[in-house]
Amino acid sequence: MIKHIVMWKLKEFAEGKSKSENAKILKMSLEGLLNSIAQIRHIEVGININQSENSYDVVLYSEFDNIGDLVLYQNHPDHLKVSEFVSKVRDERVVTDYEV
Repeated sequence: MIKHIVMWKLKEFAEGKSKSENAKILKMSLEGLLNSIAQIRHIEVGININQSENSYDVVLYSEFDNIGDLVLYQNHPDHLKVSEFVSKVRDERVVTDYEV
């Protein structure tokens, strides 16, 4: 199993919306991928409640059967559409993938 974790720091204002509004859009968009990408085994998206300057605003935790399924997910047109939105509203991104 592959676990895929991504965290984003969002811009205070982007695409005509506040950081909070964009965090909600991102959460909804990512969770919606479960309905269109069969390779996703589990997906969870959280919006940060910690006010530390070191915290990130949104986190994605997802699971895939194998690295091939993760690659299919990453290249799926619906995921690419979400990625395009993210690139417009984020300041920073960190990611890790690991096998269990």
